[in-house]
Amino acid sequence: MLFYGLFAGVVAILATVAIERLGGRMGGLLASVPTTIIPASIGILEQSKSETDFVWAMAIVPFGMLVNAFFLFLWRWVPPRLPAAELGHRLGMMVCVALTGWALAAGLGLGLSSLWMQWDWPPMILGIFVTLSMVVMGVWACLARVPAPPGTRKVSLVMLASRGVLAGCCIVTSIWLSGKGLPLISGIASVFPAIFLTTMIALWLSQGEAVQAGAVGPLMLGSTSVAVYALLATMTLPAWGLVVGSFGAWLGSVALVSVPAHAWLQASPGAGLQDPE
Repeated sequence: MLFYGLFAGVVAILATVAIERLGGRMGGLLASVPTTIIPASIGILEQSKSETDFVWAMAIVPFGMLVNAFFLFLWRWVPPRLPAAELGHRLGMMVCVALTGWALAAGLGLGLSSLWMQWDWPPMILGIFVTLSMVVMGVWACLARVPAPPGTRKVSLVMLASRGVLAGCCIVTSIWLSGKGLPLISGIASVFPAIFLTTMIALWLSQGEAVQAGAVGPLMLGSTSVAVYALLATMTLPAWGLVVGSFGAWLGSVALVSVPAHAWLQASPGAGLQDPE
């Protein structure tokens, strides 16, 4: 478990750098490709009491990512409505609002998923429906005309390190929960928005509100690839093994989501997310 947590922490650090160097549009999209879900899926499969538990843990990941999309949208919608205050106070209020919103939405998602499981309905149907909802939500978020400028200052090493530690802890926790026979909670924990939270905080502090607000739409759309990875992993990991199966699921998710999303953002003036020249 510790190895998977360490791996997740290392790859998590790269997303903030991508956004600050490439701007909200490209950086946000690249930062949302499947990363920490890879060691999470491997660890959950190894620790799951049955393949059915693994399927359920992965099938709820899209629900967790939909909750994360809502979490991200709050970072665009709430800041302009916060009362005027010092930078640190505004950020503190924003973090409280975002985490409270995530907790309420995650609780609702767990409740609905538990009912779905009790009714013995196919988990993949739930995962596919929620994933399609994510696509609609992500496209809608990208159609808003929000500037996505590149950052001008580096994120501090302390913030980058905290980002890696939080992400690693989330993955270790999700794997541990899987071993305890709690697939739904494990799946939600595997996509706790530690990466998104630290990304938003780091960009807010180092670049100002504009960069993080501009990254929200592409992050929401691009994070659909994590949901697709999880759905593909239910088939590829048991059939092809941990290494080949993970690579196959990653490649499929990038081909199905990340590449088309990038092409659409580049080609569609209606997306309204052109980085300033």
